[in-house]
Amino acid sequence: MKNKVVLIGCGNVGMSYAYALLNQKTAVNELVLIDLNKEKVMGEVMDLNHCLAFAPSKIQIKAGSYQDCKDADIVCLAAGANQNPGETRLDLISKNTKVFYDIIHQVMESGFQGIFLVATNPLDIMTYITYKLSGLPAHRVIGSGTTLDTARLRYLIGEKLQINPKNVHAYVMGEHGDSEFVPWSNASVGLININQFLQPEELETIATEVRNAAYEIIKRKGATYYGIGMCLVRITNAILGDENTILTVSTYDKNHDIYISSPAIINRKGIKGNAKLLLTPEELEKFEHSMNTIKQEIEKINLS
Repeated sequence: MKNKVVLIGCGNVGMSYAYALLNQKTAVNELVLIDLNKEKVMGEVMDLNHCLAFAPSKIQIKAGSYQDCKDADIVCLAAGANQNPGETRLDLISKNTKVFYDIIHQVMESGFQGIFLVATNPLDIMTYITYKLSGLPAHRVIGSGTTLDTARLRYLIGEKLQINPKNVHAYVMGEHGDSEFVPWSNASVGLININQFLQPEELETIATEVRNAAYEIIKRKGATYYGIGMCLVRITNAILGDENTILTVSTYDKNHDIYISSPAIINRKGIKGNAKLLLTPEELEKFEHSMNTIKQEIEKINLS
């Protein structure tokens, strides 16, 4: 089976995704890179191809054009302006909406009928814009959502308790941004509720660290990209492997006409459905606040 991925945007995030794909055992066997800076793309392709002798999988890697999207299984959107120190993800809306108008038009002109995987911030809003401009069914437009926030959460809990993060079962939900929250009522280590291990003030400290992680990294090194690169590979493998895996990606909420993150089931067709969590009244209030935050920003955008 041909498992073709087209990556649009070869900056730090895009190339972290490409490098992580090359380093992991993956079903991807063709990777096409597209960027405005064509010389950079050629250099990236050469650099990646020189890794193949030691890579776990054989992947054909090449520079391409939007016509390559025609038979792609996944088009990953990592193009757009970076979040600068002092900026929130929402500050990027105006810059990146203009970028997406042009990109999505050219992708859809190719005849693309695969799955969009969006990594550009502000994540939920850019995923919504992709859905609206592409005309594809909502289950075939996926944002990386709070998969990275969830990974950060599990890492911090694991460090605190000296437990492998893979045995931490907890999620970050809502906006991939300042209104995100942790539904602690659904968090566990192994089969034991998190409240048996940590006090409420410790949980709040961890949630704050997760929420502010991007700001702290940007302040120190200018951008975040390794973490999201790994998350994009995990989502890609869930799609191409037809895994029915639960990940906190950004999906369409038709009742509110927004994209927002909650645990969702992912397979070869995209989003199979959402895994319903029983939230406490306080958690439902936080989710509602996050939905309203996204909705308010979407209402400012003119997509006509």
